Amino acid sequence: MGITNTQGHSRRVVAQSAPRLRLTRRGRIVVVSLAAIPLLVGFGFVGRRAGVEIAGIADGSMVGAVLLAAEISTTRAVERELVTVTLDGAPVEFSFDGRTGSVELGPLDGGPHRLEVTVDGRLFDSTAGVDFEVDAAAPVLELLAPVEAVRVSESVVVEVAVDDPTATVDIGGMTAAVAGGIASATFDTPPRAPVTITATDEFGNQASLEAVIPIRLAGAPGQEPVRGVHATGYTWATPELRQPILDAIADGLINTVQLDIKDEAGDIWYDTGVDLAHEIGAVTVLWDLEQVVRELHALDVRVIGRVVNFRDPRLANYAIETGEMDWVVQNPDGTAFGKYGGFTNPYDREVWEYNIAISEEAARLGVDDILYDYVRRPDQAIEDMVFPGQDSSPEEAIVAFLEASRARIHAAGARLGASVFGIAATRPTEIAQDIPQISHVVDYVAPMVYPSHWGPGEYGVANPNAQPYDIVYESMLDFVIQTRDGGAGIIVWLQDFSLGVDYGPAEVRAQIEAAAAAGVDAFLLWDPKTTYTWSALGG
Repeated sequence: MGITNTQGHSRRVVAQSAPRLRLTRRGRIVVVSLAAIPLLVGFGFVGRRAGVEIAGIADGSMVGAVLLAAEISTTRAVERELVTVTLDGAPVEFSFDGRTGSVELGPLDGGPHRLEVTVDGRLFDSTAGVDFEVDAAAPVLELLAPVEAVRVSESVVVEVAVDDPTATVDIGGMTAAVAGGIASATFDTPPRAPVTITATDEFGNQASLEAVIPIRLAGAPGQEPVRGVHATGYTWATPELRQPILDAIADGLINTVQLDIKDEAGDIWYDTGVDLAHEIGAVTVLWDLEQVVRELHALDVRVIGRVVNFRDPRLANYAIETGEMDWVVQNPDGTAFGKYGGFTNPYDREVWEYNIAISEEAARLGVDDILYDYVRRPDQAIEDMVFPGQDSSPEEAIVAFLEASRARIHAAGARLGASVFGIAATRPTEIAQDIPQISHVVDYVAPMVYPSHWGPGEYGVANPNAQPYDIVYESMLDFVIQTRDGGAGIIVWLQDFSLGVDYGPAEVRAQIEAAAAAGVDAFLLWDPKTTYTWSALGG
């Protein structure tokens, strides 16, 4: 018998029943003489009058391995217990209301199958059956391009081979025609999130793969490490501050710009679509974020968006004015904790959502990384502050916030980093930054190991501010060990400002070399004035 594919057609295909001679329940053969025929007719010839039909799966058809449904019916009402449905000889569950019913099958293994319905007719059984074959083989996909890393500012063609020319192929949400066993889709810029590719055949069998587009950008796999500088909102709006950074990019001294998205004052420097930011007066439009990212990407520069989290005077003051006191860290008497101009509550989910929404938006506008700062509690005695809604340790609250952020930031196409205190490696509870735990929920940590911020004797270094190489080397060894199990990378913050000791090219260069000797080549320079010692980066 030939195989006919009837899937997708509305024509009703019916398998008719046929009476058959049967054994009685006692195992004896019933022999019917000619004289008994009138008696059988008198009883209505039970077997024939309870005929069975199967519809929905055509006899001899090829079908897919997905869930199949068949309809069963009898020519007269019968009790359910008289009906048996089997697949390949084994009973299966079915529904039946006296005349009609249904059975659901699958997903099924590939190969031939037989569905059979039998009605016990006392003297004669009525049986209907369909033979069909299941195609359970999914198409085979192979990623062909891109193979080489592509520029972040250029279009890219994603190309796959598929072994089924009739398959429907979807590449990152775009339907791609299959020609000669090849399907492709063009993206204006390389997708930062993995591209999901699926191929579905005519029977519903599906294969999928995720393609990570290799990008020629600092910090990407196989590319050079991050070498960058901090830029505030006003830095990028001020030609005298912005141009030296662009010159350093042109000279190959740096490959990354860290641009403030939301800063220590709670200010946001572009026209964000997050309504609460406008409501609390946090928005000052200095530039178009998407345009800035596009311009830097055209220079093959990585853009790290810095989002200051829980130090947020704008949000804290709004919360106090509107009575949303659960949004802020409090003093024991219930008043708002005033240090840093206002510190928001790391336990409050609305505070979380505000920060994540801003970060998610920046990622969708093209920012490559979101680097959180002040992702901690205030650095003061824990007994001097109250956290509304506290249900865990402050260290656990910070980890939970980072974990909640990561999935959404990744989905928007960016990496997640966390700036952490240098002392967190040895004293995690002082500011609620448990480095081993944090390393499990971020892509990288960014330790702030500025020599001027260490006390005498830390890591055995007598005068850290005057010994920049020694303190950076010793502290970074500790961070390398503490992040190892979690798998997070490290981009270290280094000091390019003077505080107590004059810092010039030698001191900045010493920190870069110390970090590299400890195994960390990626760095960001911090200067609150954003005027950098470029000569420290040459050679």
